[in-house]
Amino acid sequence: MSLRRLLAEYDGAERSLLLANRSQPEQLRSMLAGMFSEQSVSVDEAAVEGVPENTVLLLDGDGEVLAQSPLSAVAESLLFTNSDAFVTGSTSLAEANLPAVITGMEGVQFRLRGYPQSHKEKLLLIAVSRHIERAAWEHDAGTHRASFQRLSRIVDEQGTQRVYRQLGESNVDTHVYGVDDDGGAERAAELGVTVHAGDSADYRDSWFVVHRPPGAEQPGEPNPLALLAVQDEDGVWDGFFTTESDEALAVDDYVRREL
Repeated sequence: MSLRRLLAEYDGAERSLLLANRSQPEQLRSMLAGMFSEQSVSVDEAAVEGVPENTVLLLDGDGEVLAQSPLSAVAESLLFTNSDAFVTGSTSLAEANLPAVITGMEGVQFRLRGYPQSHKEKLLLIAVSRHIERAAWEHDAGTHRASFQRLSRIVDEQGTQRVYRQLGESNVDTHVYGVDDDGGAERAAELGVTVHAGDSADYRDSWFVVHRPPGAEQPGEPNPLALLAVQDEDGVWDGFFTTESDEALAVDDYVRREL
């Protein structure tokens, strides 16, 4: 078993976006469509009665509305930002809000190119990662596990260091995973987190962020959250995120047991 195999066995959900009653410039519609142009998520626009202007609707495979968000919220959280906002820390944990039409994409399988092939595609998973980190910080309990490929990134990226220092100082049992490069394991440990170093493919090529609240297995308790992506030899990431207990806990159990 490996994280790559766990991902390969995942059966993704079908979702689409509909921009309703647009009065904002065409550029915004184009940016929204461009964000998902290489994904299985289609983006259309239409006049929809009873829906406010400039509203983004998330639809399931049968065309049922699952969530809606103002176009302005989608623009502020994704379209008008970039990954540097998270790396430098200009986007803090407290500001890591994602609109419902983005969090509602859980279960969709994404295939995203990293830098330098694309400057924007990975932003979606970066934003979801910060969303999960915020959930762990707000719960102030349970366990949180995250991989970084190279442990030095945790301290070299100012925004990432700030987030994991906050988690390390909280009541969340926080674990980080990656290859020990440039003394990264020792430096990351200074943040108050538990460090797991290794050099297998799971350490080198995986991107997971998993929060397991106390009692996550029990009905009525907060759901666990998990993101899992695996990088291929071309630097392209295949992944998904989920709040389905069985799916999220399967990722957490594998990491806890094998890494």
